[in-house]
Amino acid sequence: MPLSPKIPTKHSWATVVAFICTACCLSANASAQSARYFQIKVVDSETGRGVPLVKFETVNNRRYYSDSNGMIAFDEPELLDKQVYFHISSHGYTIDADGFGYRGVRLHTKPGSSVEVKIQRLNIAERLYRITGQGIYRDSKRLGHRLPDGLSHDQNNVLGSDSVLAAEIDSKIYWFWGDTNYARYPLGNFHVPGAISKMPNIGGLDPDTGISLDYFLNEKGLPAETCKMPGQGPTWLDCVTKLYDTDGSIRLFGVYMKVKAPLTIYEQGIVEFNFDSNRWEHKLTFPNSGTIIPRGHSFRHTDGDTEYVYFGGAMPWVRVPATIPEFLNPSKYETYTPLRRSTGSGDLKIARSGSGTIAYEWRRDTPRFDMKSVSQLIQSKELSKEEAPGFLVDIATGKQIQTHHGSVYFNMHRRRFIMITTESFGTSALGEIWFAEAEQPEGPWKYATKVITHDKYSFYNPKHHPMFDQRNGRTIYLEGTYTTTFSGNNVKTPGYDYNQIMYKLNLEDARLNLPVPVYMAEARGNGFYWKLGPLRPDQRGQLKFFALDRPKQGSREITVGNETMHVMKEPARDKQCPTIALWNWTNEMGKSVWRLDTEKGPNGYTKGESPVGYVWQ
Repeated sequence: MPLSPKIPTKHSWATVVAFICTACCLSANASAQSARYFQIKVVDSETGRGVPLVKFETVNNRRYYSDSNGMIAFDEPELLDKQVYFHISSHGYTIDADGFGYRGVRLHTKPGSSVEVKIQRLNIAERLYRITGQGIYRDSKRLGHRLPDGLSHDQNNVLGSDSVLAAEIDSKIYWFWGDTNYARYPLGNFHVPGAISKMPNIGGLDPDTGISLDYFLNEKGLPAETCKMPGQGPTWLDCVTKLYDTDGSIRLFGVYMKVKAPLTIYEQGIVEFNFDSNRWEHKLTFPNSGTIIPRGHSFRHTDGDTEYVYFGGAMPWVRVPATIPEFLNPSKYETYTPLRRSTGSGDLKIARSGSGTIAYEWRRDTPRFDMKSVSQLIQSKELSKEEAPGFLVDIATGKQIQTHHGSVYFNMHRRRFIMITTESFGTSALGEIWFAEAEQPEGPWKYATKVITHDKYSFYNPKHHPMFDQRNGRTIYLEGTYTTTFSGNNVKTPGYDYNQIMYKLNLEDARLNLPVPVYMAEARGNGFYWKLGPLRPDQRGQLKFFALDRPKQGSREITVGNETMHVMKEPARDKQCPTIALWNWTNEMGKSVWRLDTEKGPNGYTKGESPVGYVWQ
């Protein structure tokens, strides 16, 4: 039987009227509040989305920064209702210069009015929003704009947080950060604050919108110290790793570090997260020497019959079998290395084959192979800089890029492992973010392209969040720590400094089309054949050159053996990444062979009149 409509009582009518009056008052107050401001909205000219972190500066050096909606609420009393020129600048974005070289706009700053300013994005990645800290939507609130539904704007006194870690567990994401600033005093939380958010499509927000963080709090209502290990100085956390117990239950582990001034790590070990107390608990301390200690965000990969946990770091050069007993056994960690068996801490020697090429293998009896090892080997002339691992090559300039820290994950769209990494001492000390890819965790990691840049500002410890991937991996999301630390810049961006900022990267962008290795592979019987992409684990072959597996501007499609690839029609211009000509040689029977410009064809074969294209060395 349908219910009859309920007739409001005297009291319920009064409640309704009071609610309506309150809503009207709030709306009127918001309208009156916004009327005092001149509203500027800064948008990406390509996407139309508001751009955070854009600086508007007056002729007398008053500075304003757009919030995560791209909004600026301008209310400078003596500059309102006037023609005001604003210099405009932002990391990775620009605006056309005028005849005097100034990049900016002149605006009539009438209170209650608004204007939209379009800027051009230079970065391949698009900046979305600030994740941590106070006042993420400061100006939008002042202007009375509705904020994204479901987004928590209470940061529990957090003003800034260093270096993110994350783990997806069931329908939740567990987040952890490094040193964190509070509003009440410059010294905040130095023992790993943490939070939970819900997964997108399972009660959580779309990553385009934001992340609603629910912090683990202490009795004072501040983010709790989740990993306070005994000893002097802060506790840092790294290598957060989800593993399964024999009964199928999920357990969460990490590597802790104790740090003393200036930045000296004096103790390291493994901790486990207690899901009941939301605290990390000590499991073991690593021996002081001879131990391969992991660094970086972890990921899984099966090599042969064994599933491993790999650790990204500067390069994914450390792994351990993906079981709890082996994860908790320091002797089971191994490093991908060209080093011979160690005979002493300072005795680093390269293992080479009979032909002189470097022989890499996974080993447990050598020190962890890292960029410090590489530098030492270059200085001792055991290794040339050209053959040194850990360096990427800028596809645009041929410049070597030294990786600092980042993440590596397998991507379904690219069908490869993709690396998001910071460059050490690029155009900014730690502010340049690069994209690279490889068929296997071991590599070869060779060519890369810059996706994010900063002007004398750091953006270190970037992390790709694969749980946010969209369109089967075509769209990925990554964040990093935006800070003046190590940058040499003493001018901190208000609100943004020492906080996490989210970016979006479209992997279908043609600028991310990078060369992949082409091998002369040994056939199961006799002879060889051309192979684009990875060799089988049991297969031998020689890496001949790099070519494209998809078209890009200026390329053409060719077939080499049974492989289809794309080569450039013209050689690289001066001062760009060098390419080499690929030639087709034929004999009287019409049989073809392929050779690089530096190679001769076999007897009885004639070289073509012109190269079929240009490939990368």
